[in-house]
Amino acid sequence: MIELRDVSKTYRMGDIEVPALKNVSFKIEDGEFVAIMGPSGSGKSTLLNILGCLDVSTTGEYLFGGVNVSQFSDSELARIRNENIGFVFQTFNLLPRLTALSNVELPLIYAGNHGNRRQTAVASLRSVALEERANHRPAELSGGQQQRVAIARALVNEPAILLADEPTGNLDSRSGEEIMNILSEFHKQGMTIIVVTHDDAVASHSDRTILLKDGAIAEDRRRAPRVESEESQIDTRQRKKRRGFSLSEFKENLLISVFSIFANKLRSFLTMLGIIVGVAAVIVMIAIGQGASFQITERITQMGANLLMVRPGGSQRGPARGPAGSITSLTYGDSEAIVELCPSVAKVDASYSRSAQVVYGNNNTNTTINGVTNNFPDVNNFPVKQGTFLSENDNRLMRRVAVLGKTVAKELFGEEDPLGQYIKIKRNNFQVIGVMTEKGSSGWRDQDDIVFIPLKTAQKRLFGVDYVTSVNVEAKSQELIEKATTEVSALLRQRHRIRTDEEDDFHIRSQAEILSMVQETGQTFTMLLAGIAIVSLVVGGIGIMNIMFVSVTERTREIGIRKAIGAHRRDILGQFLIEAVIVSLSGGVVGILVGILVSRLASQFGGWPTVITSPSILLSFSFAFAVGLFFGFYPARKAALLNPIEALRYE
Repeated sequence: MIELRDVSKTYRMGDIEVPALKNVSFKIEDGEFVAIMGPSGSGKSTLLNILGCLDVSTTGEYLFGGVNVSQFSDSELARIRNENIGFVFQTFNLLPRLTALSNVELPLIYAGNHGNRRQTAVASLRSVALEERANHRPAELSGGQQQRVAIARALVNEPAILLADEPTGNLDSRSGEEIMNILSEFHKQGMTIIVVTHDDAVASHSDRTILLKDGAIAEDRRRAPRVESEESQIDTRQRKKRRGFSLSEFKENLLISVFSIFANKLRSFLTMLGIIVGVAAVIVMIAIGQGASFQITERITQMGANLLMVRPGGSQRGPARGPAGSITSLTYGDSEAIVELCPSVAKVDASYSRSAQVVYGNNNTNTTINGVTNNFPDVNNFPVKQGTFLSENDNRLMRRVAVLGKTVAKELFGEEDPLGQYIKIKRNNFQVIGVMTEKGSSGWRDQDDIVFIPLKTAQKRLFGVDYVTSVNVEAKSQELIEKATTEVSALLRQRHRIRTDEEDDFHIRSQAEILSMVQETGQTFTMLLAGIAIVSLVVGGIGIMNIMFVSVTERTREIGIRKAIGAHRRDILGQFLIEAVIVSLSGGVVGILVGILVSRLASQFGGWPTVITSPSILLSFSFAFAVGLFFGFYPARKAALLNPIEALRYE
């Protein structure tokens, strides 16, 4: 039994209040068939919306099954709509993308009935003689068939009350009569039916008519005696327990989201494009950063863990500089003293490095000329591939001989054998006696773009200097690294006459220190690149938000229909949020594939070292998910908070 006590409804339009219902009071017992009639603007639809818990009164009480529902929450009203009320609309309000069977299943989904849902929906269609059209979409059905689907949907949860708003308004007379006969048949089975109509022929099927005029009851007359029901069919106090967000409901929302995405393929792809670019950029940037860091680390590691690098220049004061701009605080004599006077040192290699042009015939190239000692290959783990390396006599006698890096050899000689040939460096002829093994690029520096000549030849005959630019020291073992560092530092301070209160004019770095610095720099570089790429993801997320707002606007009426048949706010929120996440994750998957492909192409054709790691893929995928979730939440929440009445009226 339902009862209204002095119910009024007032709408506010700016500063103007418009009364729709004025102190309406009546009771409707179980099993009644009531027709609500009246001219346009009399308040019929407003009254039906309040009775169907789609709207609430401004004042007064609405007792539903003996319980005042006027102050119920949105979730409680949704539960009543789903379990106790069935709706039949003039415009059918079927979801166009779903089949008749899927439309009928919707109230069961929101009721949490997943066990025998399909069988129940088929049985409901059978009750309106439409089982054979179960797999047809609304556009494939006639108006009368669509209304029968709407009735089947309204009855599928076995509600106590059926509310029909102009159920024959969009039908021809024959179809309209069929619909009314169906409603009459259900009334005979004891169902309470309330119909809003302006058609006397429709009202003639009822046993009671309530006439509204200007928002108030003008007449309440009964055509037939009321059939007493044994007990109330309405039970709001012992409602079924609302289930959590189930896997089946998630699957349903997933399918609905996929349908929506495929219904707007181009728009969905353009929405994904921002995510695709962002994720691909993250993958590529991290791959390049990690690749460069990995290669540099590998090169440093190959040189040995017991290597010390002595370089000119202190940490604070600037030492004297030579005419070419090189720091001049280290000499060849320092390197000889180190190997002679430091017990923890095994070998030493001093070098002087400078850029110059190298010429062979009609070919020339600008490269690095590195004057080194005969210890260079052993100390730096850089062996000769072809020919021999520089000897001690070559250095002592200042011979004009050279060993080429792989890149220089290829640029000057191509496929020709360079051994025994002469090249010109600063108008001096040098005989090629060897070619080094290929070492590859370290970051963006080609380690094979180099020419090695004897150190003294570089100093005295080529560049006219008496200092060196670096000294590499090999300790006798890794355990003696610290001791060797102390010995070398003390010796150089003594040789350079540095007072106790003065800073060193040199600095010493071990491989471990350099490796740590490189790794930290690489991580910072990688994070910087990733941060730049993530900006693209954020832009893609904004695109998702925009398109979801459009989707919510386009599907406002659908949202109203879902709420009318019992969808809670969290159901709507979940549906649109899932759609946003699907778009984002789909873009993420494609972006990962594109990123891997671009990284491979950059490595193969660009010569850039790239390393694709599982954490970078996981990071990209996680960001794509987070972007979809974050930027999809607000549009989804907007959809969830839509008023069902306003949504149903949206055109």
